Amino acid sequence: MEAANSTTMSKIEERIVYESGNEMAAYAAYQINYHIMGYYPISPSTEVAQFLDLMKANGQHDIKLIPADGEHSSAGICYGASTAGGRVFNATSANGYMYMLEQMPVQSGTRFPMVMNLVCRSVSGPLNIHGDHSDLYFALNTGWPILLCRDPQAVYDMNVMAIKLAEDPEVRLPVMVAYDGYFTSHQKRRVTTFANVEDVRAFVGEQPTGFANTLDRDNPITVGPYMNEPDYINNCYQQSMAMYKAGEVFDRIRKEYRELTGRDYPVLDLYRMEDAEVAVFLLNSSAEIIKDVVDQLRAEGIKAGSISPNIIRPFPAKEIAEALKHVKAVTVGDRADSYGGHGGNMVNEIKSALMTYGVHEPMVISRIYGLGGKDFYAEDGHAFFQYALDAVEKGAVEKPFDYHGHTAGDPSQAPKRVVEPLKLEDLKTGLIKVTPNEETGKLNVRIPPLRNLTRKPKRIAPGHGACPGCGIFSGLEMFFKGIEGDIVTLFHTGCAMVVTTGYPYSAHKATYIHNLFQNGAATLSGVVEMFWERKRRGELDHLNLSDDFTFVMVTGDGGMDIGMGPAIGAALRNHKMIILEYDNEGYMNTGAQMSYSTPLGHRTSTSNVGSVQRGKGFHHKDTAQIMAATNIPYVFTGSEANPQDLVKKAAKAQWYAQQEGLAYGKILITCPLNWLSDEKDGTSIIQAAVDSCFFPLYEVEQGITTITYDPEEKNKRIALSDWLKQMGKTRHLTKPENEASLHAFEQEVERRWQMLKAKHESPFL
Repeated sequence: MEAANSTTMSKIEERIVYESGNEMAAYAAYQINYHIMGYYPISPSTEVAQFLDLMKANGQHDIKLIPADGEHSSAGICYGASTAGGRVFNATSANGYMYMLEQMPVQSGTRFPMVMNLVCRSVSGPLNIHGDHSDLYFALNTGWPILLCRDPQAVYDMNVMAIKLAEDPEVRLPVMVAYDGYFTSHQKRRVTTFANVEDVRAFVGEQPTGFANTLDRDNPITVGPYMNEPDYINNCYQQSMAMYKAGEVFDRIRKEYRELTGRDYPVLDLYRMEDAEVAVFLLNSSAEIIKDVVDQLRAEGIKAGSISPNIIRPFPAKEIAEALKHVKAVTVGDRADSYGGHGGNMVNEIKSALMTYGVHEPMVISRIYGLGGKDFYAEDGHAFFQYALDAVEKGAVEKPFDYHGHTAGDPSQAPKRVVEPLKLEDLKTGLIKVTPNEETGKLNVRIPPLRNLTRKPKRIAPGHGACPGCGIFSGLEMFFKGIEGDIVTLFHTGCAMVVTTGYPYSAHKATYIHNLFQNGAATLSGVVEMFWERKRRGELDHLNLSDDFTFVMVTGDGGMDIGMGPAIGAALRNHKMIILEYDNEGYMNTGAQMSYSTPLGHRTSTSNVGSVQRGKGFHHKDTAQIMAATNIPYVFTGSEANPQDLVKKAAKAQWYAQQEGLAYGKILITCPLNWLSDEKDGTSIIQAAVDSCFFPLYEVEQGITTITYDPEEKNKRIALSDWLKQMGKTRHLTKPENEASLHAFEQEVERRWQMLKAKHESPFL
């Protein structure tokens, strides 16, 4: 059969599929049958783990999928697994890759192979989840060979070749396979694959033997020792030689692959470069679009050609110099800038290659393009060639470096304020009274009937983009009814952040800050301490603050997984702030993946339900109890289904955050889209979670636990199954075949409830 990019007939049985790049990365991993995948969801790479989990649920492979608490941990899982002698796989994007970045040189410097797919995406900030190469360029100095993929076919083929390259005795380095987010990761294309996993595994081969690993009891080793000179420079030299050897080994492997499949991936993909006078150099998906432009220009009699590498580490400097030696001008497109470097990484490496190999004729034009997912069309390709043609005509490059496709700012079009700042007199009603009780050491709170608080303006404008029935904003607004005066909020990345801050407008009426999952608590800590220090120095006196700000960090969608460490750090330092977690039991902003707050047996896109897997395999994290263990002044749980309780707790949290230190609260909120429930049933579902004792309402004030709503005492307790059957994501647990999972879940809920009651009854627990 004739295959894509083929030069010869295939020698193995193949099949045609119509799939995306992410699907093909997962499919190749399944066929190779890796031992371990450590992962953490981030768009647009998340689907790779999702597809593998779905296959796992149906018994198609036995790869151990390990959900980490963040990308740094996923990289650590993969590194540890690789030292133990097995085959290891991962996938990530953008800021996820940045979070694991310090782990990358550790793995390459100690020479443990694995394969990681980098689904290229913009690195924040501002936050952008679409494709460019800003994450890829950070990878260039990590010591990993990097293979590039311009379409889903290449994603599949490169993944099959990558593990063979990584494990080659002359290389022994972790290998990265990079392809464009959304352009390649999500677009479905015709792909030719191996029909039989036996043929894939025969090509990849058995793991090479004779290399040390941490599970060989007869050969104990030290991994990652402290190393002084001259050993360190020798280690780096050997790693460098292995990287250059990777280029030679890749060339050999791709020829073997060509002989087997008919598909070829030479170091450089050269298109009509034999007699080209002008050329364009591009990476990945854009490199396919530019070929049509080359054909159009050739039809006009212009000798145009294009160059795109299939590997950029090691950088094919000699091959590029050879390809360009007769070209008069070349435009190099970089999908990321090396700020201050007068061009992106590719253009500067190409200039270096030309100088190194004595090629002086080509004029080089640098253009930054396609940032943040900005499309690259044929007309952009024509513009790139026109830059080169203009240089040839004029004999010089008038503008060596520039951005292509940007729009100059127009002061007259500056965003105008749509919502006026909230008035303090509207926010500070005086209706809520909080007074310390000297006898008990707790706070007494008096709130009016809730209808009296409706006159308080909402802190978040209604023009946000949340899904119908989303419980985040009704829950947040109910909490904010208990907060008097001005606030400054910081939101972790998540649904609440994404749907309220689409530039140039914001749904936030008060001052708002965003930082990534893992560091929001530390960021707000800095804001809080700067406020108090500037106030101490008298630098804020001109603001005439009648009251102090209340600083609130809002987190959810996994923020208290990846951000748990910094949150605990902020709690131990006891900054005057509130951490408020909305718990929708998953990472809903990236597609309903499992989080550590997902309960046992619940279905998510990375804890699927199938013939051999019945949803999430371990119990949910009790964040409130973890935070209580830091001995902060106040911890609470709340629910909009119990509004008076939530408003009182908000008032207490504000008092403690302004007077003593950090307060933490967790509110359960509904997500109809991913809970597979009717949007009108949100409040009743949340009430059922409370009445089943899955989500008990309590507070830990000055170390003393008090249950604030006891469904048993009120004769309102219901069976856990009565809650579970209200949601599509959990209805399977009520079926006879899942009786064991349901029983284990019921036991854990009861255990936690009994422990909470014991703490309620004794101030010493």
